[in-house]
Amino acid sequence: MRAALRKVSTMATGTPNPIGLSPRLASIVQQLRLYKPSSPPNDDEDAVEEMDARGKIFSQLGLAESSAPCRPEKLPPRSAAVLICLFEGDVGDLRVILTKRSSNLSSHSGEVSLPGGKTEEADVDDADTATREAKEEIGLDPSLITVVTVLEPYLSKHLLRVAPVISILTDKQAFKPVLNTDEVDVIFDAPLEMFLKDENHRSEEREWLGVKYLIHFFDYESKDNKFVIWGLTASILIRAASVVYQRPPSFLEQNPRFMLPSPSSGTCSI
Repeated sequence: MRAALRKVSTMATGTPNPIGLSPRLASIVQQLRLYKPSSPPNDDEDAVEEMDARGKIFSQLGLAESSAPCRPEKLPPRSAAVLICLFEGDVGDLRVILTKRSSNLSSHSGEVSLPGGKTEEADVDDADTATREAKEEIGLDPSLITVVTVLEPYLSKHLLRVAPVISILTDKQAFKPVLNTDEVDVIFDAPLEMFLKDENHRSEEREWLGVKYLIHFFDYESKDNKFVIWGLTASILIRAASVVYQRPPSFLEQNPRFMLPSPSSGTCSI
């Protein structure tokens, strides 16, 4: 993760804007390159994974890592990364690429997610993980995108650390999706701003470790297909939209605090 942040920092100080960006996208790139996560993660490698056998990430609950006031020795676990790939739509709106998981899979079939997965040993940083996974899943060539920032990591319900990597797709027409049908049924895009609006949004109250929290759901229709974007994916996109548009959502987001076991001190709040 620190390597990824160094990479973004280098871009912020000396790299010119990618050729072909509209004035609006160029402005967003400059804004995001100045983003600083609330709290950098540590490098602990002990793991309690929340992934399927293919290393894909799914969780009902997503918590910003900075909500944890202490860092137990065994937390956070092995890392993963997802790609928030943004582009300008036909009417000038900012859109994000999403996928629907294959219905033939034995676990989490039909779930909507961002391209991404677990970190592999050869990955240089979080950006490398996210772009590699996006190429494997949907055929997105890394040369078509510009990574502009890495948001603060999220902790899933089982304490998997997930780094959201924001990138800009400069030429949507140059991207010709090639789906890995073993993993993905459908690729689609949605307006990023919808994750700040109460329209098509609902939430459910759940309880975990004796603390009540909200799970967010967004209903979206595209080309006669209906999708539900929820859980960790929804939480990450709410945060990404808040950073890009520089405003909070119009609904209650809720950031609960939980008490987790800590090897060193007995408990740790997140």
